[in-house]
Amino acid sequence: MIRLLSRILFAALGMCLICVSPIAAQNATAQTGKIVWINMETAILSCDEGKKEFADIQKFVEGKSADLDTMRKDYESLKNQLSVQGSKLTDEARAELQYQITTKETQIQRFQQDTQAEINNKRDRVTNYIIKRLQLVVDKLAREKGLAAVLVFEPNRDAWVDQTLDITEEMVKAYNATYPVGSAAKEPINP
Repeated sequence: MIRLLSRILFAALGMCLICVSPIAAQNATAQTGKIVWINMETAILSCDEGKKEFADIQKFVEGKSADLDTMRKDYESLKNQLSVQGSKLTDEARAELQYQITTKETQIQRFQQDTQAEINNKRDRVTNYIIKRLQLVVDKLAREKGLAAVLVFEPNRDAWVDQTLDITEEMVKAYNATYPVGSAAKEPINP
């Protein structure tokens, strides 16, 4: 009987805590400061440094695409040569041409894989570099404004955030002021 009363008492106490918890959390937030949101992806791509670095990566991608197009043209040329001249070639010459085609195909596949890995590495390094610097700006701005929290908005996860609580644009301006693109004090990213 005493055990049953204890369980009922603890259950009732737990229900009270659950009911009070959201209200207490809201009051605590109101007392300690404001919670705001930042869209990290937008901030990275919108800051001047992000625009510059990702434009450099895009130039790299375009250069690699041109190289790949050249390799594909060589490959197609070899295939056309085999289809046009294949019946006129000796067995040895045809086998050599088929070997060149297979080799070129392998080179193209490896080039694509290596290039993709290099592009991913460059993007990751730039992103991590800017995030590291952005965190310092977020910390400084949050302290100056007396914010309780700066949360990261994820469009795939979060359905909606009040636009008055989105400080992404303000963070980008603060980032650009703190880390101007042409400054000599810039650390190398080495992507």
